[in-house]
Amino acid sequence: MSEDRDLLAVGHTAFDYIIHLDEFPEPNTSTAIKRMRNLHGGAAANVALVGSRLGLRTSLVSAVGGDFEGSEYRELLESSGIDIESMILVADESTPTAFVMTDSDHNQISYFYWGAARYFKDAETPEDAIKSARAVHLATGDPSFNCRCGEFARSLGKIISFDPGQDLHMYSRSQLERAVGVCDILFGNHHEIDRICSKLSVDIHGLREMGPGVVVKTYGKEGSIIYSDDVIKIDAIPREAVDPTGAGDSYRAGFMRAYLRGADLKTCGRFASAVASFIVEDEGTQTNIPDTGEAVKRFTAQWGYEPPI
Repeated sequence: MSEDRDLLAVGHTAFDYIIHLDEFPEPNTSTAIKRMRNLHGGAAANVALVGSRLGLRTSLVSAVGGDFEGSEYRELLESSGIDIESMILVADESTPTAFVMTDSDHNQISYFYWGAARYFKDAETPEDAIKSARAVHLATGDPSFNCRCGEFARSLGKIISFDPGQDLHMYSRSQLERAVGVCDILFGNHHEIDRICSKLSVDIHGLREMGPGVVVKTYGKEGSIIYSDDVIKIDAIPREAVDPTGAGDSYRAGFMRAYLRGADLKTCGRFASAVASFIVEDEGTQTNIPDTGEAVKRFTAQWGYEPPI
């Protein structure tokens, strides 16, 4: 099968409830919700949709419930040109749902109902979807399914990125070794990368020796650091942050957009930072997605040159 897709995202598609509070309640107490919105999310779907808006031909493999059929979310993904033919439909279950709570200091606590995603572990490896993609991004989702997808993609010589995100705690050491061992690019925030190193008993150098030639460690408004043969510091673009939810996924999509166009790693990181700076300006993970022109304009305004992407 020919590669007619640039990037396949594997992992969660979810309905998101974005909730804002002054402060998190103590156990056995309650607190008032200041604002709540029901939006679209899920890390894999975020990457696929942002990537599509940035000009990548993307596809998506997620486990979704009967409530996904005929939903506005399905219509959005299809109208955005995302290939969802290999989605895993569990008709008598609910689509995964996230409840993301943010306090006045932008700290977050998330609760996630897996629903249909519990069926990932027994699902067949989506071989056709993997064969048709140039690169595969393994996002939050079932560890065993991600490992199988990654290993099949590696057998075909695909470019593989991996971001376990908030599902990192679900990976056994052996599963984490398998996923890290097949990826070319490992993404994580600084807490997650530190936990991966601790779980595998390695430092960043040892982590890279296990598989990923590139490790990207993000620090929110403090920017990011890219570890390869060099250590590259990337500044965040200062913006008025309304909601940090989804900034990480958009960073990954922006990074992969530039990477797949052959950009150097500093440009990849800077372009990723430019893309993420739009997402924090509005509530939700998919509410304020830039197109390539908008992201390039902000990149150029920040760093004084136009990225060659």
